[in-house]
Amino acid sequence: MTTLQAVKRTEFTNSAKRKVRESGQIPAIIYGKKVESKPVALDSIELIKTLREEGKNTVIHLDVDGSSHAVMLYDMQTDPLKNEIVHADFHIVDMQADVEVEVPLHLTGEAQGVKDGGVLQQSLHEVTISAKPGQIPQTIDVDIANLAVNDALYIKDLTSSGQYQFVQDEEQVVASILPPQQEEEIDSGEEQEPGTPTNEEGREHNEE
Repeated sequence: MTTLQAVKRTEFTNSAKRKVRESGQIPAIIYGKKVESKPVALDSIELIKTLREEGKNTVIHLDVDGSSHAVMLYDMQTDPLKNEIVHADFHIVDMQADVEVEVPLHLTGEAQGVKDGGVLQQSLHEVTISAKPGQIPQTIDVDIANLAVNDALYIKDLTSSGQYQFVQDEEQVVASILPPQQEEEIDSGEEQEPGTPTNEEGREHNEE
């Protein structure tokens, strides 16, 4: 579990936020049940590094002027042109209470159906689970090695290891193997000698 340092923000104008970003920090806010919201700023590079290495659902210990909070990233705003985080919302979590989050699905193995010429189609890339904050996996591996042509894998087929539960429709398809595309076979018949075709039915004639 990563600890990041943050400082309180006392100015909230757009120009003040811009100065925070220019200094290499990200304006953010911390909030939670029965907790007064706290505007803060934290190091941009450290936050991005943490999210890349531990995933978007990681629990972060945010140290604000000596006061520590266990938080999860609830939302963030990005600049689409610069691809930079411009603001982040952190929610204080109870480490003993379940939360619902979306976790990426990672397909593993080579499906038998693909070996047989079928086409793999992944219909679901994330799944919603319920778990305690400290037991949320970064990704969920899904073994597709036994999938044959025309087979499908559903949420109800996934295993949870007991640390989390799936909380969305169990009949949703995660992945399936489509049959190979049938190429139209063209029968060219016997090789013809140059000259007038043997079968002229349906052909246009230019003779007057």
